Amino acid sequence: MQVFILQYVVEMQKQKLSANVHRVTVYASSSNALVDSYYDAASRLGSILGGAGFDIVYGGGGVGLMRAMADNALAAGAHVHGVIPGFLNTVEHAHKNLSQLEVVHDMRERKHRMLVDSDAVVSLPGGSGTCEEVFEVLTLKRLGRFLGPVVLVNTNHYFDRLIDFLEHSVSERFMSPLHLEMWSVIDQPEQVLDALLSAKAWSSDAFKFAAVAGTPSGGYR
Repeated sequence: MQVFILQYVVEMQKQKLSANVHRVTVYASSSNALVDSYYDAASRLGSILGGAGFDIVYGGGGVGLMRAMADNALAAGAHVHGVIPGFLNTVEHAHKNLSQLEVVHDMRERKHRMLVDSDAVVSLPGGSGTCEEVFEVLTLKRLGRFLGPVVLVNTNHYFDRLIDFLEHSVSERFMSPLHLEMWSVIDQPEQVLDALLSAKAWSSDAFKFAAVAGTPSGGYR
C-alpha cells in the first residue's frame, strides 16, 4: 500500500511539473576520483529526471558525475543534450551515446547554450567549474534574466559551506534577504521533483531589487 501511495504521489508531481518544466539543466563534476556515494546520487538524479519525462541538458562529458547522471537519464528514456567545448574532449571525453551532442567554441558559449530554453537548473556537487555555473545562474536570476528553480543536491553535505557563504553575503548586506529565495537545497535526489514543484515564483522584475538599497551607516548604495 505504501509503495502504491509513493508511486501515486510521484505521478501527481510529474503531472504538475509537466505544465511548467520541460527542460532541465544539470551541472555536475567530471571527476572520476570521488567516493561512490557521489556517483550513486548522480545516477539516481538521472533516473528521476529522466523518468519524470524532462529533456536534460548538461556539459556533455562522458566521465565523472556527468556520465553517471547522463547514463541513467538515457536509460530512463530522457532526451539528453550535451554541450561541450571542442578543446575539452581530451579531458571530459564527450559522451558517445547522447541524444544530441553540441560542440561549441569555448566555456562561455557552453554555459550560454546550456541555459537556452531551460526551465530549471539542478546542480550536483562539483569543483570550480560547477561553482562558476551555479554563481552565474544565480546572478542571472538576481537580475531577472533567468526565472526558473535552482536546486542544489547537497550530497554528503558538500554545499554546506557554499550555502553558509551565500547566507553570510546576505547578513553582510551584499545581497538582500529576498535573494535567499533564489535557490533551494535538497539532501537526496529523490527530493528533486518536490523541490522543483515548490520553488517560489520568480519575476523578471527581480532586477528592481537586485541592488541592496542603503546601509546601516548611511553610506553608498
